[in-house]
Amino acid sequence: MRLGAHMRIAGGFGTAVREAVEAGCEALQIFTKSPQQWARREVTEAEGQEFQRQCAEAGIYPVIAHDSYLINMASADEALRRKSVEGFISEVWSCHMLGVKALVTHMGSAGKEPMDEALERLCASLDEVLAATADSGVDVVLETTAGQGNSLGSRFEEFPRIFDRVKDDSRLGVCLDTCHIFVAGYDIRTREGYEEVMAEFDRLVGIHRLRAIHLNDAKKALGSRVDRHEQIGQGMLGLDAFRWVVNDPRLQHLPGILETPKLDAEKREMDPVNLALLRSLMTGPTCPT
Repeated sequence: MRLGAHMRIAGGFGTAVREAVEAGCEALQIFTKSPQQWARREVTEAEGQEFQRQCAEAGIYPVIAHDSYLINMASADEALRRKSVEGFISEVWSCHMLGVKALVTHMGSAGKEPMDEALERLCASLDEVLAATADSGVDVVLETTAGQGNSLGSRFEEFPRIFDRVKDDSRLGVCLDTCHIFVAGYDIRTREGYEEVMAEFDRLVGIHRLRAIHLNDAKKALGSRVDRHEQIGQGMLGLDAFRWVVNDPRLQHLPGILETPKLDAEKREMDPVNLALLRSLMTGPTCPT
């Protein structure tokens, strides 16, 4: 498994590449624009080519992107849903310009509305996105969530409903977040627990659907539905959960991406520490069968 981290793009996309190299990343996740603003950012052909050149020279691959935090393609507010769909389409095309093949998205929140209705709205939104970006070569990757705020994606059984409802699911993938599934109630702390959870994931979602793994420890307890990331091995998951993940032969072709806090209490840079710790767990014989 090629390991990396989410890196900032302040000052340009080259910032992410430079900081990824400094941290010891092999893979990389970026935003295509500010995640806290609706304003679009048009990526020029020159920017895209330069970013791809820098990644190639640094040996950074694969590169994936994460969408804006504001996007909610399941919203019952039609104005917000429409804005979210248009914003997401723009981000897909930015990925295309950057040579990024996968855009990860949270599936949105039902808010106070019924979950079934929110899933229907999400699927309608995805139909629009996939049709409008058919020639982009970019996969739309649905992330497992903690379930906080009545968000979609906290239960594995929601994913096949989406695949069945969307008109063309050939470009739909999944990103599994270790913190999110744990606080959503899936216990992967033991070898037996990990294998049971992955068997359920494979049965309901399909391991072939995976495009990335988010490697995050959890500040909060199993089933708490509270999305708070912690440094690897310092949270409620502990080290063994990550041992099972990074040694799983079924996941070796996927990027493992950190979204853990960048600094510890002493203001130390933690990406290099977490990456080194994860690599130390790559022992081979502990691989699940």
